[in-house]
Amino acid sequence: MMKPKNYSSAIKLLSLLFLSLYISCSPGNPLLPGEGFVEVNGGRVWYEVFGEGEKAPIILLHGGPGGTSLGFEPMKEIGYEGPIVFFDQLGSGRSSAISDTSLMTIENYVEQVESLRKHLGIKDFVLYGSSWGTMLGMDYYMKYPDEVKAIIFSSPLFSTDSWIADADTLIATLPDSVQQVIRYHESINEYDHPDYQEAVKLYYSLYVTRKERPKIDRSHLNLVSGKVIYEYMWGPSEFTSTGTLRNYDRLDQLGTISVPVLLFTGQYDEARPATVQYYQSLIPNATFREIPDAAHSTLNDNKEETLKVVMEFLERVNSLK
Repeated sequence: MMKPKNYSSAIKLLSLLFLSLYISCSPGNPLLPGEGFVEVNGGRVWYEVFGEGEKAPIILLHGGPGGTSLGFEPMKEIGYEGPIVFFDQLGSGRSSAISDTSLMTIENYVEQVESLRKHLGIKDFVLYGSSWGTMLGMDYYMKYPDEVKAIIFSSPLFSTDSWIADADTLIATLPDSVQQVIRYHESINEYDHPDYQEAVKLYYSLYVTRKERPKIDRSHLNLVSGKVIYEYMWGPSEFTSTGTLRNYDRLDQLGTISVPVLLFTGQYDEARPATVQYYQSLIPNATFREIPDAAHSTLNDNKEETLKVVMEFLERVNSLK
């Protein structure tokens, strides 16, 4: 039987298409800058690959829960010769909104990170978690240790009990009248009262963000609020946990980390330096740094020193074989 004249050409074209698809999906293929979405359980997760180069990719895990990756924007100034992956976790930022509390679990957020990693074909990456992102990062590492080359824990939380104890220590530095307001309104679960909110505002100005954030119009981004997630998983404020993370504790697992680790926190951070230094003592091959003149939002309060500390660690990690 004679084959159509264009049969050989069609076969060649199909072969080229399959080869192109294989190359583009290959884990070894360089990441290219750009934005996109990944389908996950419950919706779509937005991501951006920033920068490119041969050094290990970095995946950024933002705080919250229910925060956004916008706090990591200063990382675009670090001058790193490798891809940096920003993404908004499900239910916040540029990702899909959610109201189903069955999706608001640390296990589900771990799988979002893994779905993103697979989608981008990343291996041997640097995991950089901040605040709640350190809890998420720790649990990701516990499940997928072989994918991680190194870890950066910024203002970490590995034990909610320890976090609350530190918060109590910091609350004790506030004026007696403010302490009374906090304790009274918490005793009757009246977290929306203006007096309580004023007390929260004072605490945050001292231990969360000391320097005013840049005013940037982001109304065009149509950002999803993660407030419901924050309150369901954590609680009404940074110093009070009533949510599903109240009993979180991974202190016994810190010793299982077998990759290089950097822990840092601000001089005035709610993740108190003494506590973070204690965490360092539990992790083999871990380095600790304190960021001067900064509270919890180190990239905002002292961007230059934070980027310097992070870059020094990245250079050391990338020099390892």
